[in-house]
Amino acid sequence: MRILYVIPGLSGDGSMGFAHNEIAMIAREGIETKILYTGTGTNIHRFPDTVYHIRQSIEEYNPDLVHSQFGSLTALACACSVLIPLVITYRGSDLNPSPSDGIFRSAVQTLCSQLAAIRAKHIICVSSQLSSRLWWRRSIAEVIPGGVDLSVFQYISKEEARTKLGWPHDEKIVLFNAGKSPAVKRLDLAKAAFEVIRDQIGQVRFVVMRGEVHHDEIPLYLSGSDCLLFTSDYEGSPYIVKEALACNLPVVGVAAGDVPERLEHVSPSRLVGRDAREIGMAAVEIIKSGQRSNGRETLQALSIENTVNRILSIYKQTINSHRTLSKSEANREAFK
Repeated sequence: MRILYVIPGLSGDGSMGFAHNEIAMIAREGIETKILYTGTGTNIHRFPDTVYHIRQSIEEYNPDLVHSQFGSLTALACACSVLIPLVITYRGSDLNPSPSDGIFRSAVQTLCSQLAAIRAKHIICVSSQLSSRLWWRRSIAEVIPGGVDLSVFQYISKEEARTKLGWPHDEKIVLFNAGKSPAVKRLDLAKAAFEVIRDQIGQVRFVVMRGEVHHDEIPLYLSGSDCLLFTSDYEGSPYIVKEALACNLPVVGVAAGDVPERLEHVSPSRLVGRDAREIGMAAVEIIKSGQRSNGRETLQALSIENTVNRILSIYKQTINSHRTLSKSEANREAFK
């Protein structure tokens, strides 16, 4: 089995790390893999060049299947390039509104994603909420949340984590992941909620990750904190929530993507409305309890190993179906 992966962005730019983790795990299963980067995935002016490079890579590499690791122009370029089976993974802002990209650009991304779906042989959506946004081809869509590497994301003692990070041991710490899109993550709402927390608790620190924290250090941040705030308007299956659960960090979050499902059986953690006071007071209750959550025990089905096994099953099914169809067409031609 030989798979060509098409990923937006540039090699080594630090983005799409979750996709790279999946691909690395798939390669360890003995599957031949190759990655093609499309550069700036939402640059419409580069679209003809992207199509050309995908076609060229298919001709040179001769894959059994092409897997677009994002929707938008990346998936549409794949759809315009392939005659072999195409699998598309939709991850969030490719189907959801993306306020940080502006109304026009967000609309273009969504339209490209929807058009690309018509050509796909199989679709993966990281949440059922995302799958519900598809205009067509829902019948071939499977919900597979991105898996978490549980060997990397695991709880170490708060004291050890804080010592390594240089954080005070006696301070209450609230963590928030703004990433590179603080408008989508609703940093403004998180800040307002933090003011409520500070009014109630007093000495408390708000630590905001803005994409600068190395992936290997994130478990330290999660283990060393007292609570994670999650306030996004739109999401697919946010990794930060799943990674927090893997480290038994309590989460106070709003309903976006698959967060309601992830928090359903987690305690202490709270699913709340998009109201700063409600978010803040829920966090205060959790911080004062001083407890870790049972998040890790609810996450076993979302290990990266399970995710990869499900993806490999899709590959085998899709490729075998294509080969069977190709043989049937060849036989029909022979009888003409």
